[in-house]
Amino acid sequence: MTYDPHSKSGTSRQEILDLLAGLAPPELAESFDSGRIGLIIEGKEHITKISTCLDVTLAVVRKAIENRSDLLIAHHTPIWAPLTSIGGDDARLFSMILQSEMNVYVMHTNWDHAPGGVNDILADLLGLTERENMSLGLVGTCVRTVEEMVRILKAPLRIWGNVEKIQRLAIAAGSGFDSALIREAQSLGADAFLSAELRHSVYRSSPLPLLESTHYALESPAMRVLAEKHGWEYIDDLPVLHSLS
Repeated sequence: MTYDPHSKSGTSRQEILDLLAGLAPPELAESFDSGRIGLIIEGKEHITKISTCLDVTLAVVRKAIENRSDLLIAHHTPIWAPLTSIGGDDARLFSMILQSEMNVYVMHTNWDHAPGGVNDILADLLGLTERENMSLGLVGTCVRTVEEMVRILKAPLRIWGNVEKIQRLAIAAGSGFDSALIREAQSLGADAFLSAELRHSVYRSSPLPLLESTHYALESPAMRVLAEKHGWEYIDDLPVLHSLS
């Protein structure tokens, strides 16, 4: 039986899991993701409504339950470290999920590395062409100005170093500022490197100007596009950011 995203009667959980595993094969995940991707919370076996998100927050879970979602597909797992006790926000979060019988599925670094996944979707958004893959992320020909990137990403952009015209842009969605990766981007002809969560020591040793956006701005488009493509609903939960000068 082939999964039909537009079916009103829904489908089996396994059909959806097979679809997701095809989009982001688990074997593409980094080793540190072992046990942290796939179906991490099991719920109903019959799926009629699906939502996606970047982070499994209280606000996202409340909205997913309000929408009667049977499956919530996230990029970041809500269970990163082993739990020896459950209290506070964790208790509230897992209580809501379990009571609703909602499934939670995680696509993390396997979705980062997958063709058509996180980095390809970000590249599409920024209009990058003539792409070359890196060990994480890619380098592509850039026709956007920095100002246009800010408008597209709808997030602040900090520029480290001197940027004139960017012809080849390297991107690594999420926390991709790694010295070895930046050198790899340079070897592929990149003029600048876009990622999030820059460390001071990495900037100091960088041979390229660095463009620092937010983790959310760079990765959430992939979960939004995934939802749009399959007729699901993306649940937004922007981090609260204040900038003082």
